[in-house]
Amino acid sequence: MGTKELDMKKAFKLAIRSLLTPCSKQEFCQAFPNFTIAEQEHLHRLFIQVVASLHGNLEDEFQSACLETQVGTVLDTIEQLVEEQAMDPLSKDNYSCRTNLMDVARDLSTMKKDEIQNLTQRLGMAKQQNHHLRDHIQLLKKERVDLSGLEDAVEKLRSGSLMYGNVGK
Repeated sequence: MGTKELDMKKAFKLAIRSLLTPCSKQEFCQAFPNFTIAEQEHLHRLFIQVVASLHGNLEDEFQSACLETQVGTVLDTIEQLVEEQAMDPLSKDNYSCRTNLMDVARDLSTMKKDEIQNLTQRLGMAKQQNHHLRDHIQLLKKERVDLSGLEDAVEKLRSGSLMYGNVGK
């Protein structure tokens, strides 16, 4: 078992220990003031058993998951590669430089793709807005034509009523 795997398992055990640390007996009993002292003590023992069982089950499940996914082998391989790379200064420099350039190229490519997508969306929205404006203009033109016919009818009515008013005089 490599040092990285041991470190990971120690960290996991510390984490679940802090999460599953039972409260003091006094704090526990204060949570159940309506129970008798004997009932509180029985509940506290039961609580401790449940926490201990849960702690053991979590450790077992973690160990099983580590074995199943071969975490130890992967961490050992990574540790070995890191050590080999640390011994070869040329490889380390070339790798970090190449990685940095590849990261920059990938990031730039991603930014450009995002920019293209953004501009494409804006263009689509502008086209849609233009379409709505054209429809609105067509509607206004149609209403204007309809209104000109109405203006002619009003003018005829006016002239007719003026003529009618003049006829009676």
